[in-house]
Amino acid sequence: MTATQDSPQVRSVPQPVFTDAEAGAKVFPDSTERHFNYYTPQKRKQSHYEDVTVEVQPDPRHYLSQGWLYGFSDGRGGYPLDWTVLKAWGSDRPEPARGPGTGGKGYDWPATGWHEFRDPNEEWEMTLYRYNSNVVRQVTQNVEAARQSKAFEQWNRNWIRFIEHHVGAWMHVDHGLGLYLFANANRRAPTNMHNNAISVNSMHRIRAAQDLALYNLTLSEELPDFDGSAHLETWNSDPAWQGVRDLAERLTAIDDWCEAIFAANVVFEPLVGELFRSQLVQQASPGNGDFVTPTVVGAAEYDFAERDLRYTRAMFELLTADKEFADHNKAIMQDWLSDWTTRAIEAARTMQPLWSQPDSKPPRFEDGLDRAKSRFSGIVIGLGLEEPKELAQ
Repeated sequence: MTATQDSPQVRSVPQPVFTDAEAGAKVFPDSTERHFNYYTPQKRKQSHYEDVTVEVQPDPRHYLSQGWLYGFSDGRGGYPLDWTVLKAWGSDRPEPARGPGTGGKGYDWPATGWHEFRDPNEEWEMTLYRYNSNVVRQVTQNVEAARQSKAFEQWNRNWIRFIEHHVGAWMHVDHGLGLYLFANANRRAPTNMHNNAISVNSMHRIRAAQDLALYNLTLSEELPDFDGSAHLETWNSDPAWQGVRDLAERLTAIDDWCEAIFAANVVFEPLVGELFRSQLVQQASPGNGDFVTPTVVGAAEYDFAERDLRYTRAMFELLTADKEFADHNKAIMQDWLSDWTTRAIEAARTMQPLWSQPDSKPPRFEDGLDRAKSRFSGIVIGLGLEEPKELAQ
């Protein structure tokens, strides 16, 4: 047909034909489900946390027919289970034979007891941003309110020296453990459930260090004689801090990722971290006219006491009650307790001179240490372990 001004040319083009062979056209029994079902949920229904977390980091024991997609120069792939001496049931079973035509057949899910862990905080990317933004907002508002009311000008000179030297020094602990202990353990843990919980712990630490650094800058602006760099000399040279510094550096050198989390959250935090934050800083601040510092330090205290300790308990309770390796795990953890408790008590006692520095003194050091020991004992017994005899030091 010839096109004219009144009749535009019409072209013949192939028409689409649907054959039901397109991807996704096949109907399965669960095609209409809104949740994943390749894992067993902890409760009756899958939670959003589980859907976005469980086995996001794959496991070749379960379904990867080709094995690990990536590896290390020594030939090991992915996340070797021997990166910790602790074991969960199934850890000693060999990986299924892999290769072309195997169809991805592996062990039923979960392939090992490591996959049974669920973070009771249900942390993932969205919850991390929401929580930390709320904490930073609250701390910022508290500090800004103190600036506007000239609250810092009410501090006596002795308390200013205490804040600039000793509260500032704690940022080195938080920064070091957050960046070199927890971030490292996050990479070495075998499941994404562990990775998420540990990486959130790392971010709590790094954010707490940042909170103290920003607080230090604020005080440098508000108080003419505040030395914002004094914490460096304190951390490097003050005898009262060298026990803590030595212990923190030893913690960051731990190779076994489970031991690192255990030593930091089960031993170091109750015996040293809470001792400093709760039994010294938060106890001494009000008597010296300071109602701001407890809000900054208290945010970090809540991170540990109510969130990081909660996932730590859930993680190690599974291992001490493991149906295959409970005795093996308990024996190793008891050795860890003996080793790290000794070092933590020694570090705590080197800090004792700090209790005498404020004009308005906190409760006695020994009373604070006894409360820290009691807290530590409760955590240890709750994990099904025995209180170490080294606690009597």
